[in-house]
Amino acid sequence: MDGPLLDALLQTPEGKTLEFKRDLSSPRNAIKTLVAFANSAGGRLIIGVDDARRLIGVADPLDEEERICNLIADSIVPRLIPNVELISQGNRTALAVEVFPSSNRPHHVKAQGPEQGVYVRLGSSNRQAGPDLIAELQRSARGVVFDEITMPELTLEDLDLAAAQKLFGDRRTLDEKSLATLKLVRREQNRLVPTQGAVLLFGKDREQYFPDAWVQCGRFRGTDKVHIFDQMEIHDPLPQAVEAIEFFLKKHAFKSARFGAMRREDVWSIPLTILREAIVNALVHSDYSQRGTPIRIAFFDDRVDVESPGLLLPGMTVEDMKSGVSRIRNPVIARVFRELGMIEQWGSGVRRIFDEAVAQDLPEPKVTEIATGVRLSVYLSQDRRSVQIKEPSPPAHPLGTADISRLESRLESRLESSLAAKVVLLLKEHESGKAQLARALGHKTVSGELHKQIRRLLEMGMIEMTLPDTPTSRMQRYRLTVEGHATVAAPSKGTRD
Repeated sequence: MDGPLLDALLQTPEGKTLEFKRDLSSPRNAIKTLVAFANSAGGRLIIGVDDARRLIGVADPLDEEERICNLIADSIVPRLIPNVELISQGNRTALAVEVFPSSNRPHHVKAQGPEQGVYVRLGSSNRQAGPDLIAELQRSARGVVFDEITMPELTLEDLDLAAAQKLFGDRRTLDEKSLATLKLVRREQNRLVPTQGAVLLFGKDREQYFPDAWVQCGRFRGTDKVHIFDQMEIHDPLPQAVEAIEFFLKKHAFKSARFGAMRREDVWSIPLTILREAIVNALVHSDYSQRGTPIRIAFFDDRVDVESPGLLLPGMTVEDMKSGVSRIRNPVIARVFRELGMIEQWGSGVRRIFDEAVAQDLPEPKVTEIATGVRLSVYLSQDRRSVQIKEPSPPAHPLGTADISRLESRLESRLESSLAAKVVLLLKEHESGKAQLARALGHKTVSGELHKQIRRLLEMGMIEMTLPDTPTSRMQRYRLTVEGHATVAAPSKGTRD
């Protein structure tokens, strides 16, 4: 290592790929760091630098070089072979131990064993890896992809292929050949078996197998999580979760008008194009093998944080992400999102987020590795930040307030239920599931009365299921029938009793 490179390192703060140590008086910590480097993105350990990042050197360089080599050989399993150099500047000499991302991961501290001694790098600290993370390190070293692993206990009947085909429309017919091409199924022992990616995307009982594959949304007062104003859980299938998350964000944003030549343009207080990219990125790159951590969307006065479970893949750094380097954690999910037109180009999402922030004159987004995964913070421009949170306004309606009131009153009389009338009016705007209807009605959960009125409306022929063959599907939604539309459109004097 030459002098200019050493000078540059001494000006660099400690982080994912760099750590300084004064000496080897605590060799155990040095060994943990080298293990973490090998299991993550590699890195350099410089011995002979004080807390102020000044080169102080080591007392006996040759002895210390031999000592660190022996410590590595005796203390790390599988064997790790780093690059060890002596660095001299003036009359001071330090040691530089460079470790590269290892194909033999996970390495562990021999004294702690393979279950307790695995460490990964999280920022400038070393984190002890739990069973889920160890399993991911093992899979990545073998080249095994989580969402391509089959679930032999399941069959095609466990996938909601009717709903999947509806999403694909005329883009692709989901026959057996297409399902195999998309790696949604694989043939094992002469039968088609769903992959984990298929179940995550279209499983009828997805959360039975992946209980944390959902999204938690929150709107907070201020710039921290002390005071929560509103929250919502989204359990929609992954492709449909994007729209549901956008609905929540729009609910707590405000819209203004910008007038240009010949036309008016509505401008949201939040950068929807950037946030959509961040949301899709989180859904595609989350580590669904982890337990206890859903995807989280936190809307603050000055920013929106999108947190996805799962640390960066081995070999990746935050700087790599920002520069456009990408490795796809879930290629099955990514392929489906791309076929559905939700991803434009492979691996370009994060780079596009940063470019779009510049184009919109917004503060630079921030990517941070946190204890549970990765957080992407999208900042709002100063002139678009909410001064205070206001109660969300009801969605715009083509009818006037008086017209809506008369229509609701007429429907209530016809249906003998105020709640049923409200449901019909909501379904007049667009098809919805029970959870969406409950949220639109201002309810925290789907009440027994809402279940009852939906059942009545089905029996009356006013509404119908979008997935009649799978009535209990999590993807089930409801829409007005021809008779339902006719009832809404009928003038008051023509209403049947």
